[in-house]
Amino acid sequence: MKHLALLLLPIALTLPTAVQALEEPTYEVVRQITEQVEVRRYAPYVVAEVVLDTTSPDAGNQAFPILAGYIFGKNKGERKLAMTAPVTQTPEPIKMAMTAPVTQSPTGGGMRVQFVLPSQVSLATAPEPLDARVRLREEPASTRAVIRYSGTWSQANYDEHLAKLRAALGAAQVATEGEPVLARYNPPITPWFMRRNEIWLAVRP
Repeated sequence: MKHLALLLLPIALTLPTAVQALEEPTYEVVRQITEQVEVRRYAPYVVAEVVLDTTSPDAGNQAFPILAGYIFGKNKGERKLAMTAPVTQTPEPIKMAMTAPVTQSPTGGGMRVQFVLPSQVSLATAPEPLDARVRLREEPASTRAVIRYSGTWSQANYDEHLAKLRAALGAAQVATEGEPVLARYNPPITPWFMRRNEIWLAVRP
């Protein structure tokens, strides 16, 4: 993560100190389950994403330069887009993820990492990436169960809160589907106790 921190440092120094100043996908809370767990209804939004043959701890480090390059002008027209939050990542089988050549790992697994594009950018108006690994896609309207927590991005912290989320949803009889999504709202230089982290699970219709 040291490499990612160095990459993010110039950006973080130019960002507002309040996380709320960064644009986020639009949502409404439709059910509060616990103090940390809620169900949200998200409006559609557009993402730039990359799928890499890597593990969760290394996904952000590898994906950030690729996606940051796109929003900072590595696209047709050299158009620069505003930084938003969060950056998300979720497990993705490489063979299902993209047609661009990748080096397969022994496990055959990969990670999908997404940057949310500003709300005024649609799939039709988003600039075309120059890097073939970057794909643009619209996330449809969806209902997601979310747990919000602070702390490090360690696997242990993630596993602890994913278990809490699943337990709370089980008690509330909320059924989910698909892989969990890790959403990170702060750069690595943010002190661990000030970070906003979330895990999302799609609620089954």
